[in-house]
Amino acid sequence: MFQTKRKINFYDCDPAGILFFARIYELCHSAYEEFIASFNLKEDYWNNDEYVVPILNSEAHYHKPIKYGEEISIRINVTQLKSSSFELEYHCLNNKEEECTLVRTVHIFVDKVSWKKCEMKNEIREGLAKHKV
Repeated sequence: MFQTKRKINFYDCDPAGILFFARIYELCHSAYEEFIASFNLKEDYWNNDEYVVPILNSEAHYHKPIKYGEEISIRINVTQLKSSSFELEYHCLNNKEEECTLVRTVHIFVDKVSWKKCEMKNEIREGLAKHKV
């Protein structure tokens, strides 16, 4: 499991001071970028000549409101790891350790030229495997 924290800013919220529903994806993607950076990859995961890693599917389940000023913990687990794709779960918890939101994303490795599925690099697979549940 990988864990990071994010503070909820006023601009993240709707007029009632509750996190605007779409913002959870921005917070989780920011955590995803930090997660990938923790692998200390030799090449740039985000900008290279060989592959891209688009999101194939995403979903979010909202259990409790996240409010302005709160600091949430985002815990990332790898729930599926295949030759060219992986699934992540983001458990977003408030300061009482209650799950507020569960986000799932499925990512697929695609050749940058042909836009066809390709195998992920071993270095990336090893980084993901350390967080597989």
